Amino acid sequence: MAEELSYILITPYTILKSRTGGVIARLLSRADIELVSAQMIAPSRDLAEEYAKGLKETVSERDPKMGELFHDYVLSSFSPTDGRRHRVMMLLFKGENACEKLFKIAGDIQRDPNADVDAITGETIRDTYADLVMDSATGKPRYFEPAVLTPPTHKCAVRRLKMFADFAENEPNLVENVKYENPDAIERTLVIIKPENWRYPSSKPGNIIDMFSRTGLRIIGCKVHRMSVAQALEFYGPVQDALRSKLAPKIGEKAKEILENELDFEMPDAIVQPLVDSVGVSFADDQFGRIIEFMSGRKPEECPEEELNAPGLVKCMPMVYEGVNAVKKIRDVLGPTDPTKAPSGTIRREFGSDVMVNTAHASDSPDNAKREMGILKIQENNLASVIKEYLASIGG
Repeated sequence: MAEELSYILITPYTILKSRTGGVIARLLSRADIELVSAQMIAPSRDLAEEYAKGLKETVSERDPKMGELFHDYVLSSFSPTDGRRHRVMMLLFKGENACEKLFKIAGDIQRDPNADVDAITGETIRDTYADLVMDSATGKPRYFEPAVLTPPTHKCAVRRLKMFADFAENEPNLVENVKYENPDAIERTLVIIKPENWRYPSSKPGNIIDMFSRTGLRIIGCKVHRMSVAQALEFYGPVQDALRSKLAPKIGEKAKEILENELDFEMPDAIVQPLVDSVGVSFADDQFGRIIEFMSGRKPEECPEEELNAPGLVKCMPMVYEGVNAVKKIRDVLGPTDPTKAPSGTIRREFGSDVMVNTAHASDSPDNAKREMGILKIQENNLASVIKEYLASIGG
């Protein structure tokens, strides 16, 4: 069976209630399809109306009443309120039978008012996060929240994908939809969910996002990214000097001890500095190279100059959080660089292995966050181009 591209939308209310991580954890751990792109969008009234109309047509083929319900929900929840747009996270998945797999994980809406509560298993995303409260007297819905929206078939997906691509293509990647009373107190910080979390289908990325949600900060942007060697070198450039200053002297002393033990000869202290400058600096630079390889998938010394700016071989997910004291709040939940020294309840203690394989990166200051966002071109997103390339490949 040919690969399909499909999407799933995390609704504004689900994002508002910080359920985003839980939803993503379900999606990534239960579907053997690849997450290829992600973008936080803020639908306009026109987009909400067009999507609501198409959704009504699709759902009404199975159930006209539910079609009307979904139509009204999208118009109400996706349309701007008093001019303020609402955040919707769009995730693109690619793989065999992607539409059916996503639809199955999303699940159906339980609409029987007489259904036994114990019959709901929590197996699907909607079992856990969606609600449909019916009025037993009138048989009409009193409250409806579907949590996620996804097309049931490839045909339906193709109908909607171009619409979303056309919209996302002309929208900024960071959603600025809130006016704060004290804007000077608001910070933005960058988080990168590192490549080790994406090596195989796992709930880890979603669980990490879920732990970050305890900060109360708002996610205003995200994307799936493959860091180039050039980006990794620039991003981690300041680390190279830090490694040299911290590691080189220690390695120089250790090299002296090893030589003395091996040769049974007490060497003069003056030999330490040459060992620092040679062995110590070389060791520190090797560690730096390993960081670059870890984040880009390529050793910098083995990457031809003409390929330095090519997308890397491993993926990560940069995310931008916004709020008061955003930098400190994120770093407190993340924990120190060394997971073995991280307090219980922090992300690195929970998921990290060592100082390199430590789950996630977080900016250490608002100024550094700006620098890092610039390097990763955080205002750019490949979601629209991924959709359009796919549609062109199938003649859609």
